[in-house]
Amino acid sequence: MEWPAMGKDNTLDDLTGGQHRRTDERKSSVRRWLMLAAFIVLAWGGGTLIGVATPPGQWYADLQKPFFNPPAWVFGPVWTVLYVLVAIAGWRTWMRNYRGLTMQVWFAQLAVNFLWSPAFFGMQRPGYALLVIAVMIVLTILFMRLSVRDDDRASAWLMAPYLAWISFAALLNAATWWLN
Repeated sequence: MEWPAMGKDNTLDDLTGGQHRRTDERKSSVRRWLMLAAFIVLAWGGGTLIGVATPPGQWYADLQKPFFNPPAWVFGPVWTVLYVLVAIAGWRTWMRNYRGLTMQVWFAQLAVNFLWSPAFFGMQRPGYALLVIAVMIVLTILFMRLSVRDDDRASAWLMAPYLAWISFAALLNAATWWLN
């Protein structure tokens, strides 16, 4: 029986022919996918819970809305896709540097996002909600710029549809506030 050649460090991988490294890589891969699932649960699940807790209701139904207001059925599918994209951007950032400024800004924009429905529908304050969404836009742009600085253009691009939608939502919010 021939012993495997030992590397200069005499590591476990040298003795097992790399089996230890492959096991660690599998564990690391599972951890990465579990983290992605956690980010999706946080973003999509949190947004869904807040949406259920603060439904539009009769107050919103009675408001005069701008001519470009989409039908109600559009919002669910759009937000589902956007929250998944936002979650992937957050996950990528977490995997790169979970303590960095970019990650902090990602969490801040998500927290502010979660404040919009309670402000608009819950408190029935479109003017206050407009301020909330303005902060959300600023934080999203900041996240995108920081992602590019961190050499993660993919995360910046993942947030682009979200930025477009919340900018449109800000316009809807402002028009509804103006009309009422």
